[in-house]
Amino acid sequence: MAKTVLITGSSSGIGLATAQYFARQGWNVSATARNPLTEGIWSQAGSTIYPKLDVTDESTIASAVAATIERFGSLDVLVNNAGFGLFGPLEGATAQQFESIFRTNVFGTAAVIRHVLPHMRQARQGTIVNVSSVAGRIASPFLAPYNSTKYAIEGLSESLRFELEPHRIRVKIVEPGHFKSNFLTRSLRWSEHPAYEPHWSNMKAWISQSTEKAKDASIVAEAIFDAATDESDRLRFAVGGNAILSLRAILPDSLWRKMLAGGMKRKPKVRAMSKASGTLA
Repeated sequence: MAKTVLITGSSSGIGLATAQYFARQGWNVSATARNPLTEGIWSQAGSTIYPKLDVTDESTIASAVAATIERFGSLDVLVNNAGFGLFGPLEGATAQQFESIFRTNVFGTAAVIRHVLPHMRQARQGTIVNVSSVAGRIASPFLAPYNSTKYAIEGLSESLRFELEPHRIRVKIVEPGHFKSNFLTRSLRWSEHPAYEPHWSNMKAWISQSTEKAKDASIVAEAIFDAATDESDRLRFAVGGNAILSLRAILPDSLWRKMLAGGMKRKPKVRAMSKASGTLA
């Protein structure tokens, strides 16, 4: 009998790639989103439904969970992927912006978990995969709102795994680095404040450059599937950010701060285009 996964934020990016990956493995997939997909947008090996689920609206969470169980008869894995970013100076962010990112990234994640847990407890099995970020382990300049939500997800997950262990429910955290997706164009808000220039503009240039070099989000989908099917007690699954996590662990704080401060003070170098060959020099 095929297993069932419910994924939040499945309309694009990592969420869509994850829904596609699970479907190709023959799973039943509940690919939820605020603006649901329609059947036929992408092919699948297993059965897929597309319930509406807005993590800030508990009525849609309840209906999506109910629709998933009614359709497939079970719910084995929850992937909490829905979220967005808020980058920029904290002083330039409004209270509404700060509250909004917590409502989605943290309170929304907790709300979906609350609605799924009664079913997993009754079944005496299940896995909850919370998509965090390398930004949940390492803070960067001008990412204070986003960093704080991802740090919150790390703490929520680490605590939750202890209380759910007696119910045979596993908790996993997937921590992606920077991957190609529409995060910067669709899932990111910006704050601005003139007092933080040119440092903020420099950091935006670094963010843009890292996006150009980023790998495809399908790698994250594979990591999420690995976490969802892992039967060990392993909690964290870092993907694409192992090098920076290792560097942070071994560098003295003074050198780490110096490295980040250097990024704030200068823009990344742009490699010149060779006129003769049309290639990067």
